[in-house]
Amino acid sequence: MTVQLFYSVFETPAGWIGVLGSPEGLRRTTLPQSSQEAALSLLGNNSSGGVKQSSHRFTDLEKRFQSYFAGKIVDFPDNLDFSEATSFQRRVWQAARQIPFGQTRSYAWIASQAGKPGAARAAGQALGKNPLPIIVPCHRVLSANGGLGGFGGGLAMKEFLLKLEKTASAE
Repeated sequence: MTVQLFYSVFETPAGWIGVLGSPEGLRRTTLPQSSQEAALSLLGNNSSGGVKQSSHRFTDLEKRFQSYFAGKIVDFPDNLDFSEATSFQRRVWQAARQIPFGQTRSYAWIASQAGKPGAARAAGQALGKNPLPIIVPCHRVLSANGGLGGFGGGLAMKEFLLKLEKTASAE
């Protein structure tokens, strides 16, 4: 059975964002990219073939990304389609979604929330495979010593996102 997928690419104050979704929810988003083509490319093979471009499906999400990158406090309560994830990844990503805007938690906290205390490294690996950055705010997860740890979009992007949220939360 083939699942119908939809995508959109749009510009924000930080760069181009790509979004891919199914009828069940969002499947993938990109971090800001320098071009529309780069964002589309990062959506992967899912953005070609039987996938349809559908800007109108993501109008509200686009507005929220615009606001987020303009330095506003934004919530992303969207339905997510984690059908291609393991159960542990789902639990880790759901735990990350519980971290409030402008706050951070440790990898150990995520592991504990995901039902695997002591599995901070495994939680970090699951976060490294997060297909929905910002919506699943893995950038809000830090090392136990408060260091940045890792981030699939690079540490400079992680630092940028944390500063953006800290500034918005302080206003």
